[in-house]
Amino acid sequence: MKNILKFLIILIPLFFFSRCGDKLLDQPWSTTILLESQVWNDKAMITDLLANLYNRLPVHSQINSGETNYGCYDEGVNTGSQESSTDIANNNLTTYSYSRWTLWDYTYIRDLNQAIESIKKYSSKLTVKEKQQFSAELRFLRAYDYFEMVKRMGGVPIITTQLIYDFSGDPTYLRHARNTEEEVYDFIASELDAIKDSVGNISSGTPSKDRANKYSVLALKCRAMLYAGSIAKYNNLLATPITTPGKEVGLPAARSAGYYQASLNAAKEIINSGIYSLYNKNPNPGENFYEMIVKKAGNPEMIMTTDFLIPTRKHNWSYHEICRTMREDNLSSSAINPDLGLVEAFDYLDGTAGTLKGVGTGSNTAAGQTNWIFYDKPNDIFANKDARLYGTIVYPGTSFKGVDVEMQAGVYEWSASLNRYVRYESETFHSLYTDGKLLTGNGGPMRISQEVSNTGFYIKKFIDPATLSSARGVGTDIWWVRFRYGEILLNAAEAAFELGGANIPDALTYVNMVRQRAGFPANSLYTSTLTLAKLQSERRLELAYEDHRVWDLMRWRISHTVWNGSSATPSANQYALYPYRVIRPGHPNDGKYVFDRFLAPKFKAARFFQMGNYYSAISQSVLDNNPLIVKNPFH
Repeated sequence: MKNILKFLIILIPLFFFSRCGDKLLDQPWSTTILLESQVWNDKAMITDLLANLYNRLPVHSQINSGETNYGCYDEGVNTGSQESSTDIANNNLTTYSYSRWTLWDYTYIRDLNQAIESIKKYSSKLTVKEKQQFSAELRFLRAYDYFEMVKRMGGVPIITTQLIYDFSGDPTYLRHARNTEEEVYDFIASELDAIKDSVGNISSGTPSKDRANKYSVLALKCRAMLYAGSIAKYNNLLATPITTPGKEVGLPAARSAGYYQASLNAAKEIINSGIYSLYNKNPNPGENFYEMIVKKAGNPEMIMTTDFLIPTRKHNWSYHEICRTMREDNLSSSAINPDLGLVEAFDYLDGTAGTLKGVGTGSNTAAGQTNWIFYDKPNDIFANKDARLYGTIVYPGTSFKGVDVEMQAGVYEWSASLNRYVRYESETFHSLYTDGKLLTGNGGPMRISQEVSNTGFYIKKFIDPATLSSARGVGTDIWWVRFRYGEILLNAAEAAFELGGANIPDALTYVNMVRQRAGFPANSLYTSTLTLAKLQSERRLELAYEDHRVWDLMRWRISHTVWNGSSATPSANQYALYPYRVIRPGHPNDGKYVFDRFLAPKFKAARFFQMGNYYSAISQSVLDNNPLIVKNPFH
């Protein structure tokens, strides 16, 4: 029986193929199998491929991927849905892994190289201009990817052709050593210079905002050269510069000025084009700053974005980050809460430091209450602050999307016997005190509860104002900013400042344009006293939640001092600000509001950035496969 079964198993396929005979070869070509010559002569198919490649550009923290990273640095505390293990881990980061930012993206590089070579080889029916444009776009994406790698890894192998195995049994010819960090930055600059005028995507004088064009090419060069200039300068000012014998990491100090000049030149070309400008359509500077991100129509500030279009392309930033008071779903909100350190970084409009006035310690003692200022309304403590605060963060006493955020942590009731105020709080949303008035608001803040502010603040930036945008299954089409004019002005200001001398007036002009948009009057603009610290602060505020903070601190080589792992260093820790209603019948302070500052209850470990974090670890599999690859320092 077994032999008969074996015979049938063999016979059946033979019978099938004998029935087909030569007719199999006579069948028409499959419509799903395309020749190289068909693909690379079809503009629609090449454009579809490009869309896929744009979508694969590396990301770190952005609104549709990895947004919880913002709670890992100094922009917020995690308090997400169901208190996930990720949220808990992010609030308890004792160190950053050496592989946290690792990117060795050669699958993407291979696909780009294949596309570039295929257009050159097969695209016989495209015009010379069409071939140049498609090739230039692909080279832009390749340069962008190399920038994303070099800012994490230092020097990486520069591969510009397909590496194809010849099946000889010896793959060693496919191995490439790391180029120096200097060579990678120079390659990026030369590639961008070469394609700037052939990349196209400008229609009737209007550049595309979601595909590469001359100005997004310049924007990438502006950013990359600023990074290179900073590393060349500040890495060499460390007591022990971070480098390797083969210069796989570390840039020569002598190159710093040249890189800064290249960044400034690229910025000026964008600025002088007159095509872009700061968004200034709303006379209210706080509302204007918020609208700058969420308004798409006629937005003159955006140079390049990742766009999202309902219903097929959308993201869930609003679902995860919406203030609890106005959420449209019962399962998610406030995954990341801005911390007090960021709030206080926004200066007052008179130019003084933004440290909030009259704040207690939260100790619930008489000593902790001595510095209180009694405010008539919760938002009075934020009066006359940099308008970017209002456009970036939801704070107590404000409204958003037409809804009162109702933020109150509890009450302080006067005790004559104790000669101090006594604090009462609740973990119940919109709870009432014994006087029949509000105890704890629907928006918190609360110390323990999930999906409610733990710091006293919520994110506003990138939140969609549209109805139902924070509901499950709906999503939002708010775009993600890759390059915008505000960043270009700050890049130009920093590069000009670093070059010094005759460039200082330009630095002042550019940074003050950004400050004026934020509502600062003429007497609060920067003058000849401009410092790097002020420029660093401007970047932190202008570009908050746009994935610049961690990379900026790295290139300035100050991450290890800002996030030094010490509980005694404010910048390494996350703080909360809780508002309380005062109860003291018959007293002028009755019904007023006071604020306490303390370590955010869910924040557990001071941020600790090690020297080995400046360059990310190369995975062991890469090292095993290619003995020419040199490890990064400290790993």
